[in-house]
Amino acid sequence: MANRRDDLLDAAISVLGERGIHGLTHRAVDAAAGLPAGSTSNHFRTRDLLLDAVVRRFAVRERANWEDIAVKVCPTTPRELAQALAVFAQDAAGPNRTLTLARYAILVEAGIRPSLRAQLLDTGARVNAWFMNWLRGAGSGDPARHAPLIMNYWTGLVLHQLAVPDPEFDPSEQLVALVTSVVRPHTTEVAT
Repeated sequence: MANRRDDLLDAAISVLGERGIHGLTHRAVDAAAGLPAGSTSNHFRTRDLLLDAVVRRFAVRERANWEDIAVKVCPTTPRELAQALAVFAQDAAGPNRTLTLARYAILVEAGIRPSLRAQLLDTGARVNAWFMNWLRGAGSGDPARHAPLIMNYWTGLVLHQLAVPDPEFDPSEQLVALVTSVVRPHTTEVAT
């Protein structure tokens, strides 16, 4: 069961995703949470404390999203991996659009705030570990090299969809083309 602090932080994530970093104020969070003015500042005295807590809460939610996907999906081919990434991209740009917009706002802010960067690196390392397992399962012989190529493309693909929404968004073909050209299941060759 969620507590008031988590409810406030979830409301803050929504504010961040809907209004951007400059729209994240104590009053905006109070209003989004449907609580009296001053509720957010009772828990987080400064905007910096609020933002730090938002990043921690965001990390919990993002890890939960990835864990949910990681246990349901186990790609065994590059094509299956690409299709799983396409579904995740559609979810990130569709039903979880606000959460994803908050993620990008946090990423930009982390570029100028080292304390946020450290928190994001921890979450990113966990997500990267899951993704590397997916790559291995799909046949990658070099997941450490393939992961940044594919994930950076995926990140840009989703960012573009958020910035310039296409109602027909379906990145399946693009991701299949990329992943199948990058991840080629290795075979053990026997010298003759």
